[in-house]
Amino acid sequence: MPRLSLTNLPVTPAVDPGSLSIGVVHLGLGAFHRAHQAVVTERAAVATGNTRWGISGVSQRSAAVREQLAPQDGLYAVLERGLGDPTVQVIGSIREVLTAPESPEAVVARIADPAVSVVTLTVTEKGYRAKGGGLDLDDPEIQADLTGRPPRTVVGQLAAALARREAPLTIVSCDNLVANGPFLRRLVAEYFDARGKTPDVFAASRFPASMVDRIVPATTEDDRAEAARLLGVRDEAVVVAEPFLQWIIEDEFAGDRPAWERGGAVLTADVAPWEQAKLRILNATHSMLAYLGALRGYETIAEAVRDDELAALAHTLITEDVIPTLTPPDGLDLTAYGATVLERFANPALKHRTTQVAMDGSVKLPVRLLGTLQDRLTAGAEPTTLTLAVAAWMVYVHTTPALDDPQAPALKSALANATTPTAVVDALLALPTIFPATLQSAPALRDLLITQVAALTPRNQ
Repeated sequence: MPRLSLTNLPVTPAVDPGSLSIGVVHLGLGAFHRAHQAVVTERAAVATGNTRWGISGVSQRSAAVREQLAPQDGLYAVLERGLGDPTVQVIGSIREVLTAPESPEAVVARIADPAVSVVTLTVTEKGYRAKGGGLDLDDPEIQADLTGRPPRTVVGQLAAALARREAPLTIVSCDNLVANGPFLRRLVAEYFDARGKTPDVFAASRFPASMVDRIVPATTEDDRAEAARLLGVRDEAVVVAEPFLQWIIEDEFAGDRPAWERGGAVLTADVAPWEQAKLRILNATHSMLAYLGALRGYETIAEAVRDDELAALAHTLITEDVIPTLTPPDGLDLTAYGATVLERFANPALKHRTTQVAMDGSVKLPVRLLGTLQDRLTAGAEPTTLTLAVAAWMVYVHTTPALDDPQAPALKSALANATTPTAVVDALLALPTIFPATLQSAPALRDLLITQVAALTPRNQ
């Protein structure tokens, strides 16, 4: 079967890819970006006819995405799986693919290009190389960037490009971090402080907060086969997504930008209420179902949420522990939103693996669960379901040999001699890179975690 390309176009992109010039750089060219920001950017181009906002996508780690997209002239399909028949759309908004480890100088040069006025990021929580609320200046990769090599970290890339620019830049974080825009600005400022010089353009640059939402499971061979059947050509870069897509962006830009609101995004003066609702309802529930589901042997989130007991726990988490801590944004019914989240998770067409959601728990836990936990304890509540989610993470960490987590060595070292539920809880609760002192010193939390870890630990452990 021939491969998708500009010469093999069974489904024409909504915008002629050849007409697009590059005005946006995206750092973190994974499946999520291709199913989310790239789609909204293309929709905006369709609505406005503006061809200035083609995307230069940067893979931060491997050349795999470039090897998928380059033979296809940057084209790929989004395979939407809902309750009905799947649909497929070819996207052409990514006009260049760079690989940071191979071409670090080219990445910086592209961000510094005067034609580029917007950078977006989906590099996952660990890609920010933060520690204790600020930049981890002891991180060996940050240290290497600071010593003058062509930068390979996200913060280093942004700082190096800003230092070359005359015009300010808008940098939009799209990762699941609280106040992600201001947080990223702080990291870049601390990087400049470590270098001893801050360029004038930094003060005029903008770091709007944003919130993104779309379930994008890992693509399987079955998905590629389905896309090939629908397209009539082979697509090695196909991504899978649910029909739902949401992007909330703080209306704070340094210059020109794509008309994302014409492509389905919502611009607002305050992202925080949307962000908190999503992090604490959707992401927290996703993590809880991932850990509890994995411990029960479920391969996907949909399987986990179809377990009546786990579904009931997820509902309880949302209604009794999370919603009391939130202030809803205008137009959002939190109870209805929570019900919609569980319906989306139960979509059998989306095979979102529990182990995929469970990865990087040490950086997800603080922003998804621990803030809510602290709020409920402060309010005098006993957040049993919330602590069960944390206990499930502890057992998952303890019982998973090949743990996919940036702190895996520290986690496994802490647990080296932990042979009882009490020892597991004490070892993990003592880690200041995950648990704040206020939670470490909460005896009621410790007691509840020990009971729950004991109940979740397999009998042969």
